[in-house]
Amino acid sequence: QVQLVESGGGSVQAGGSLRLSCAASGRTSSAFVRGWFRQAPGKEREFVAAIYWSAGTTYYADSVKGRFTISRDNAKNTVYLQMNSLKPEDTAVYYCAAGPNVVTTPGPYNYWGQGTQVTVSS
Repeated sequence: QVQLVESGGGSVQAGGSLRLSCAASGRTSSAFVRGWFRQAPGKEREFVAAIYWSAGTTYYADSVKGRFTISRDNAKNTVYLQMNSLKPEDTAVYYCAAGPNVVTTPGPYNYWGQGTQVTVSS
């Protein structure tokens, strides 16, 4: 089992920045990929970004490219999502996930955090 705990959500005005963190514990050797998804009210959960833990290769949804950056700290077993130039449409609950491969659908990810709210006001 892998436990994921997110932190860093909050409220910010459009154009502002937030950094989310996701700390992992447990059998993290099986979590080859760490990803971020988000879900706005009434919408499906959507892919935001992912990183291969060993190689550091990153992937982004088109909607966040150039604004969001995913990174990792191996020593802390933590993945980060730096979010800049935030827009009201970025408002959602953000979830950290871990799984075997980078896919942009939530199904194949085995482990999920509890989610953290991000609210961007105009």
